[in-house]
Amino acid sequence: MKFYQHQSLKKYNTFGLDVYAMYFVEYGSEDELLEILSSEVVSKNPLLAVGQGSNLLFLKDFDGVVVHSALKGITRIEETEDSVVLEVGSGVVWDDLVEHCVQHGWHGIENLSLIPGEVGASAIQNIGAYGVELKDVLQKVKAVRIADGETKIFTCEDCRYGYRESIFKKELKGQYIILSIIIKLSKKQVFNLTYHHLEKEVLQRGEINLRNVRDTIIAIRESKLPNPKDIGNAGSFFMNPVVNRKKFEDLRSAYPQIPHYFISDTQEKIPAAWLIEQCGWKGKRVGNVGVYAHQALVLVNYGGASGQEIADLAYQIQADVDAKFGIKLIPEVNFIG
Repeated sequence: MKFYQHQSLKKYNTFGLDVYAMYFVEYGSEDELLEILSSEVVSKNPLLAVGQGSNLLFLKDFDGVVVHSALKGITRIEETEDSVVLEVGSGVVWDDLVEHCVQHGWHGIENLSLIPGEVGASAIQNIGAYGVELKDVLQKVKAVRIADGETKIFTCEDCRYGYRESIFKKELKGQYIILSIIIKLSKKQVFNLTYHHLEKEVLQRGEINLRNVRDTIIAIRESKLPNPKDIGNAGSFFMNPVVNRKKFEDLRSAYPQIPHYFISDTQEKIPAAWLIEQCGWKGKRVGNVGVYAHQALVLVNYGGASGQEIADLAYQIQADVDAKFGIKLIPEVNFIG
């Protein structure tokens, strides 16, 4: 365990921004994390825990301590004929976990294939895709309180999960560092293929099984989303807004073609990508940044951009959508600095 000074964070943010941390340190055990938290360096500086940075936008260098998890274990802690319970370290790459589970025939997270980031961030963000969210399989989250090093176990209910929301993004924001998650998966064939035409696309590739579902979702994501290794991005930049029934009916009256997803008798979800595209932003470039040509939800760094340039683009998009539709888009991405 070593504190590194003036450490580049380029590989710890998928926008590929060449920003620097005043200090950087990685931990490989709970004891190492506790030692870091009790250090003089941490006591005198702001602290930020990062994974792969797939939901971070650094507006400038971070004048503090960045900590990164190297907790890589995937451990079976309970198993029956029908299910398996895993404890997964916060430093495990999320998609590596999905692949591991598919290889073992464990059902529940295959729809979350190719989501970037590490397991620790998944618990904060309540990642979701194609009709499945982390909360659907999560049982517990193990975390350390930064203020005093106390370890706490959060149940799924304690985490107060919602659409890209959790207690770690609200009341407890910046107060805990995730050590591991505990998830329960099925050993029986249980699939969720209700999202749009997912079942049809899976069947076009062959029979319905774990491998085929995973491969289909990877193919869909790759057709829509750029690989951060090729072009800097953080995936979906904005959340899909949920509007009340009256607002939706007003919008549908003005825009009969508006796509939407039923949430409840009082709410509908509107695709943010459609709103952005209607404002003329899809494929548009402004200097070093722009909106991806194949998916309007994705803001990209064409190279050499600063975080502030990306933020300014996001602000312009928000203003245009608000002016045209009266809807305020909320970023999924966290602005740092």
